[in-house]
Amino acid sequence: MAKEMTLSGCAAAAQAVKMAKVDVICSFPIRPYTATMMELSKMVANGELDAEFVHGEGEHAQLSVVYGASAAGARTFTGSSGVGVTYAFETYSPISGGRLPVQMMIADRALDPPGDFGSEHTDAMSARDQGWLMGWSENPQEAFDNHLINYRIGEDSRVMLPQFVCQDGYFVSHIPGKVQLPDQAQVDEFLPPYRPGAHVLDPRKPVSHGPQIRPDQGAIMDLQRAEAFLAVPQVIREVVDSFNRIFGRNYDPFLDQFMTEDADMVFFMQGGHAATARHAVRHLRQKGVKVGLVKLRFVRPFPTQEVAELLSKFKAVGVIETSTSYGGSMSGGNLLAEVRASLYDVPKRPLTTSFMAGLGGDVIPLHEFYWMAEVLTKALKAGKVGKNVYWAGFEQAEA
Repeated sequence: MAKEMTLSGCAAAAQAVKMAKVDVICSFPIRPYTATMMELSKMVANGELDAEFVHGEGEHAQLSVVYGASAAGARTFTGSSGVGVTYAFETYSPISGGRLPVQMMIADRALDPPGDFGSEHTDAMSARDQGWLMGWSENPQEAFDNHLINYRIGEDSRVMLPQFVCQDGYFVSHIPGKVQLPDQAQVDEFLPPYRPGAHVLDPRKPVSHGPQIRPDQGAIMDLQRAEAFLAVPQVIREVVDSFNRIFGRNYDPFLDQFMTEDADMVFFMQGGHAATARHAVRHLRQKGVKVGLVKLRFVRPFPTQEVAELLSKFKAVGVIETSTSYGGSMSGGNLLAEVRASLYDVPKRPLTTSFMAGLGGDVIPLHEFYWMAEVLTKALKAGKVGKNVYWAGFEQAEA
């Protein structure tokens, strides 16, 4: 029977993995994702989850274990944070190149320095071009839901790709929230047993995985992954629609909106700080500022068409960056470049700028959202943005 529990993001993720009936789990401790593996290890030890629980000697080993297990036909789960994500980097492309739907939880942690766990997304965003699905959860409920949604998408025969299921370290991973846990029957209806493709390891039908190949063979594999990603958006739409129907949710496949109906300007962001942004939007609305919030659910695949159609309705967009791209085209983070590229062919483009915030795992307090709204308001009055990137907490709104 469905029930409501108060769970952290880590605990909610563990519950989702349990209800997904995974076969093989591989762990290695690094804050702040470790609590998920602590919960899963207890479930296995207590007989609540029939899974093989392997403790790796490092993050590279973790991904190697689930790589092999997925290739043998198992539904798998692993996870990491911060420098652990980068330590396993060598394995990401072979797993997606092998078209193996491994799932990896990432509870974000800033890379060294300072290495604090928190809302910075640079660890995961550094791996955004490795052929994995990628998206963020705003709260523990979304963390639970997104693990199930990603298994269903990644294991679809039209996709067969691994998934990074991300949540902000501490702000989601450790702060409890209300989570509606469904009946196991509902999960079973939504997520059928994993049916591996023809490439699964079978001694009766030998195939090779991950060999060194000729250069002319590599382009074919890259094209196959690119074509798979072209199919992913339609699968996401179908899966999210099915999830909403079975579990009574109301998720948009790609872009969640808050108070955008008559907005002149919007904050565009992903992850846990969207919760604070909602409060800021409410307060600003009470003062007559026509601002809203658009939250990105998937950064890979990036919903180019949906972003173009939605954001072109507004006069100004403030992209809140929680990752860095030193020396990049916008001299700030990664999302503004994606947003501007999406809007390039739109006849009437909004003003766009970005705000660096939440880096190092820091909070984004309400007053910084108010300041961002002031910057956007002044840009609207001037008819242009002052700069491509502003650093929240370090500068004043331009006159």
